[in-house]
Amino acid sequence: MKHTFTQAAATGDTRIIARSAMGYDWNYFADEETLLFGKTDETAFRMQNMTAGTGITSGTGTIYKANVEVAGDLITTTILVDLTGLSSAASGDIIGVNDDDDCHLGQITAALNGTIFAGQVSCLETPTTGEPDIDIYTSTASTGGENDAISAEAGQAVMLTMAADWTGVLAPKGLTALPAANSYLYLVGGDSVAGDYDAGILKIVLYGYPA
Repeated sequence: MKHTFTQAAATGDTRIIARSAMGYDWNYFADEETLLFGKTDETAFRMQNMTAGTGITSGTGTIYKANVEVAGDLITTTILVDLTGLSSAASGDIIGVNDDDDCHLGQITAALNGTIFAGQVSCLETPTTGEPDIDIYTSTASTGGENDAISAEAGQAVMLTMAADWTGVLAPKGLTALPAANSYLYLVGGDSVAGDYDAGILKIVLYGYPA
């Protein structure tokens, strides 16, 4: 069995464990973010990151984490965002760091995420002090800013209209439309509570297959 890890993961301790417990040595993968396992097909298992815009990642107390996992012919993209430090404005406006641009949650590409065929959103912590009714949109533009109307963004399309407040007791909501390749994900206020979030965690999961 072949195991390929990033160079950053190949510490002395883990190398000793790998040799003694599993009988293999480390292989390095050049981009320092991809983890590969496999017997004959190096793409049988792969894990990579995604990157959000600075209008999300620069929020005070905001947490953005994402992972793209390829297991056989299924690609699962998971995005987790703690809204703390982000701002909401009017209904239909993009959520992000107050008045900042680039408030996207990452770009969906065929090469990384595959062809998306299903997706869902769930609430892990109830949003407070900002708009709790949050919709999911995409746009072909990466520069959409907080307080900008999503309707003014290039190629905008709605993925999920919540039409209710997110709370931690709701079942996951399935997307009613799917992200197109090369589009960017956005959180958008579904109502008009203007404020800075002091809590709220959303989880977005997309399912795809190799393009």
